[in-house]
Amino acid sequence: MATTTITREVLGPWSLDTSREFWEGFTPSALRGTQESGRLSTVFRVDADWSAASVMVTQHDQTAEIVVESDGDLNAAAAQAARFLALDIDARAWPEVGQRDPVVGRAQESLPGLRPCGFHSAYEAAAWTVLSQRLRVVQAAKIRADITSRHGDNGAFPAPDRLAALDLDLPGRKTEYLHAVADAALSGRLDTARLRDLDPAAAIAELQQIKGIGPFASELIVLRGANAPDWVPTHERRLEAEVVELYGAGKTVAEVSEAWRPFRTWASVYLRAGREHRTHEIGGV
Repeated sequence: MATTTITREVLGPWSLDTSREFWEGFTPSALRGTQESGRLSTVFRVDADWSAASVMVTQHDQTAEIVVESDGDLNAAAAQAARFLALDIDARAWPEVGQRDPVVGRAQESLPGLRPCGFHSAYEAAAWTVLSQRLRVVQAAKIRADITSRHGDNGAFPAPDRLAALDLDLPGRKTEYLHAVADAALSGRLDTARLRDLDPAAAIAELQQIKGIGPFASELIVLRGANAPDWVPTHERRLEAEVVELYGAGKTVAEVSEAWRPFRTWASVYLRAGREHRTHEIGGV
């Protein structure tokens, strides 16, 4: 295993501890193991070459120290870590969203410095959407953990070539759909950086060409897999309910989210996080 250390300036509000605590509660891809204040560690699959990598991120004021260990492309692994932790986003204008919209402003105060993070890659997000179809989140998370333990590499989800060859005993057509996700990853259709660079609407439409990936799943892949910062979920009923709760009857996500640009995804995640804390709901974007 080779190791590299990369430092990068993080532009805008950032608290690694707040982000880590958020991710620890993100059931679909929750952090495992012992985490320490001021640092975050995780193991993931690098979608540039499908190697397994481990990363430890430490915060020093507005500088992130990213230590990556892998047998694969270390620079690609470091870039991917920055992307799934949203450290590559210039968020200097994010506080202005809270100034325009007091509801978002209160959410920012309750989660100071949160950088929305989620799945390690679009590939892992796509696999999750298949596993979670018609299952409770905790059930799907257990299946994902079992697949990772049995067929992954030291905590990293199985590479797509490995996943494509597995004969898994899963409900319904989940194995067939997982194989379709693996094939899409191998053909480059789930390249996370490419999906991030696309217009979100175009990326969402493209992903629906993968067998087993529908409208809700394609949105989740773009918003929480590619970590696109500016898109409004259109299939998230809990977010819609939260908007009615906080903004009043008759208000819609499409209406109030105009004030959230260019951080509509971030504002959506903040409001959903507040709802989950208040109601203990699990799931959604």
